[in-house]
Amino acid sequence: MLASPPLLAIPFPAFDPILVSIGPFAIRWYALAYIGGLMLGWWLTRRLVSNPALWGGTAPMKPSDLDDALLWIALGVILGGRLGFVLVYNFDYYSQHPVDALMVWRGGMSFHGGFVGTVVAMVLFARSRGIPVWSLFDLVAATVPIGLFLGRIANFINSELWGRVTDVPWGVIFPNGGPEPRHPSQLYQAGLEGICLFALAMVAIRLGALRRPGLVAAMFATGYGIARTVGELFRQPDPQIGFLWGGMTMGMLLSFPMIVVGVIFIVRALIKPARG
Repeated sequence: MLASPPLLAIPFPAFDPILVSIGPFAIRWYALAYIGGLMLGWWLTRRLVSNPALWGGTAPMKPSDLDDALLWIALGVILGGRLGFVLVYNFDYYSQHPVDALMVWRGGMSFHGGFVGTVVAMVLFARSRGIPVWSLFDLVAATVPIGLFLGRIANFINSELWGRVTDVPWGVIFPNGGPEPRHPSQLYQAGLEGICLFALAMVAIRLGALRRPGLVAAMFATGYGIARTVGELFRQPDPQIGFLWGGMTMGMLLSFPMIVVGVIFIVRALIKPARG
């Protein structure tokens, strides 16, 4: 604990988590981040599929396939993200208040749960359409950082998931985080998980990664696991879980398998011959 806040600590801006409110109906920044991420991702995947040069020939799916995939992916993200949060991050509470588990608008989503939900949704959709599942994974993985960036910005606006106490001059005094300044870890994660991973995916695609099914998806899994682990070094652990052992957090623990599996599938994708 710090004896007193640093002189250069930044007061939290007066953000309203609700963008528009009309009677009982309210549009929150958090919901807008999910909608924006899905719509921008859908637009980008259509553009990628429409560019044969990126695939070494005709893409293995049509833009119209992605129109239908959007609903499957949205359900996978929301159901998986909520279920992951309920079971992993706050099971004791929701086991006593099961109805609250349905109140998604109050917040509480797990990326790792959403990741699993999206993977299941894509596998089911790809099989129903006869689409190569690894190519679908690659397309979606290239666009996920957009939603991650918007989601972390919404976390900052909502004054949630803030960082650990710090004395750095850019520390922020969050209204619900006590009197001490804290790392704005949401912004760190927006940069790492959003901007950096998106740039990595776009560069890889320009260099021909879509010609090697599974490569972009594996790079994303590895990159996210590393980015999340770095972000967890500054983020305050969830109070109902706290630190695990040796300073490890639940976010780190869930990210480790992503790194291992991602590296394995990067090697697998590079060994196989490229399309075209």
